[in-house]
Amino acid sequence: MLAARHFAESGESSDATAIDDEIATVEEEEPLISQDPSSLTPTPIRNLNSIGQQLEPSNLSRHTRIRRNYSRHRPAGRITAIMEKIRYSKVARIVDKLAVSSEPGLTNAQLMLTNFDLKPVEPERRQWGAWNFVGFWISDSFNINTWMISSSMVANGLSWWQSWICVWLGYTIAACFICMTGRIGATYHISFPVVSRASFGIWGSLWPVFNRAAMACIWYGVQSWIGGECVTLIIRSIWTSYNDVPNGLPVSSGTNTRDFVSFFLFWVCSLPAIWFPVHKIRHLFTAKAFFVPPAGVAFFIWAIVRAHGIGPIVHQPSTASGSKLGWAIVQGIMSSIANFATLIVNDPDFARFARKPRDALWSQLITIPVGFAVTSFIGIIVSSSSAVIYGEPIWNPLNLLSYFLINPNTGKTANGPARFGVFIISFAFALAQLGTNIAANSVSAGPDMTALLPRYLNIRRGGYICAAVGLAMCPWNLLSTSNNFTTYLSAYSVFLSSIAGVIICDYYIVRRGYYQIRDLYSARKASPYYFTFGFHWRGYTAYICGILINIVGFVGAIGKPVPKGAAYIYNLNFFCGFIVSSGTYYILTKISPIPACSERWMEVGDEIRNVSVAYDAEGYQDDSQSGSGDEMGIKGDEENVAGVRERKVGTDF
Repeated sequence: MLAARHFAESGESSDATAIDDEIATVEEEEPLISQDPSSLTPTPIRNLNSIGQQLEPSNLSRHTRIRRNYSRHRPAGRITAIMEKIRYSKVARIVDKLAVSSEPGLTNAQLMLTNFDLKPVEPERRQWGAWNFVGFWISDSFNINTWMISSSMVANGLSWWQSWICVWLGYTIAACFICMTGRIGATYHISFPVVSRASFGIWGSLWPVFNRAAMACIWYGVQSWIGGECVTLIIRSIWTSYNDVPNGLPVSSGTNTRDFVSFFLFWVCSLPAIWFPVHKIRHLFTAKAFFVPPAGVAFFIWAIVRAHGIGPIVHQPSTASGSKLGWAIVQGIMSSIANFATLIVNDPDFARFARKPRDALWSQLITIPVGFAVTSFIGIIVSSSSAVIYGEPIWNPLNLLSYFLINPNTGKTANGPARFGVFIISFAFALAQLGTNIAANSVSAGPDMTALLPRYLNIRRGGYICAAVGLAMCPWNLLSTSNNFTTYLSAYSVFLSSIAGVIICDYYIVRRGYYQIRDLYSARKASPYYFTFGFHWRGYTAYICGILINIVGFVGAIGKPVPKGAAYIYNLNFFCGFIVSSGTYYILTKISPIPACSERWMEVGDEIRNVSVAYDAEGYQDDSQSGSGDEMGIKGDEENVAGVRERKVGTDF
């Protein structure tokens, strides 16, 4: 009857101290939460209503006021009880099971920065040799976009050989950029999201990563739609009636039943390839490198034989002259670079699996221009031959294969051997699209999405999310007109050139090849990559400047009137964005120097083995750091280290 006695003595004037004493006494006699150590789930024994169970009805209102005062003066116990219930709830257990594997001893902030797929690649997984990179780029070069890249140049007034020179120059320049970003990954064995932390800050890197991940998802859908067109040809070469499948979709959908079914089949067949880890997926690219190019050469010979020659395009002179010719060449070169803008930024995602940095150098520098130029040349000759056969050049190889199945002039269906040839070549193009989609989009989106939510996402899950977004975005609408797609491609180049400019300038000029790897996974304010609230204002200022130089020209590209000078600047969009962003970044770091830089060239990442990034890791040795532990270690602990806890190994899916 303690509560009744309290009311009798204190009445209406009971204060917070008396309430605290009363509640403490009741909790001591009958605690609110079970303290049984054998029970994983705390068991409520008695709630606050039990305090007034023996009170007379006339005193219940006073009891209610005491309970309200208790809630006002003593909220900690109730909040703790609620948090304990949430922590051990069924939902919390399910969410915890979804967590991916991570190193024990990480703080909550570090769990938002690292997991197994984001850490430096250990020696056991560095399995990409020079020939793996050669096979990768040979397989990647043979795709429909590269096949058709010269078509827009010829349409702009260039001759075939002038457009081919533009392809050589454009992809050679792109290869140089690829090697510059790839060397960072090959040396320190880290992916693009981690590389960007040094330039944009621990948390500031999330925007470039999100930008790249979003574009990868869009490209995945586009490439899958093109792959669906290959599937249509494969089925039509077996059952020609597939071309006349009744349409059950409304006109407003933007597509028809046949094309959507083919797209969905390609999308589903691509899913198993996402399952394999990156260091093993190289075998897919090797298989593609052996199968696809011979099929392209067979297509090349078949078209020449049917045309009894190489056609009129190779004899067609340039229709442009003077400054118009010069700007047409510039646009041709820039379109080749823009076609490679995505891979320039995220090449570290692949290069980090290189055995040695030089394995990712000459193999890429030579193979990229050669592979893409050869594919472009085959596309030029085949299109030229099609002009003899059908009266006009057909740049899209899938349209030409469709004409090989059913002649548009006579309506005659091809015989058995011709249909088999179309089947093999269409299958090769489908495999080419699959390899390109995995290499340039799925595997690229995987590390990016992992960096956005590393506690619950890994490369595999990120790849499947990318595939789901590619399906949901209705890519056929993006490809509705060539102008829409060209504008989108150019805009994409504008954003990525600024990111590449900041990263390359930061690594090669400002830091001179020096990274402190462990600090790239640290959320402490003392980290040299934390900057201001985790954002690097110099990097973002340079990034925005690189975009602004092209904004006016971009407005003109979508049909608005702009000054002529802005249009000329936009024709050089990648170079302008890269030069302005890198130059601005260099100037800002001279005015306001940044930490963790070397006075001389010092790449120390090649000695990295198994890196532990936990703050309290014992026996940690980071060969990427020089000097004594006191000099190179992180001092101060502004972060709440009470969150340090051992994490059980989560699911590997």
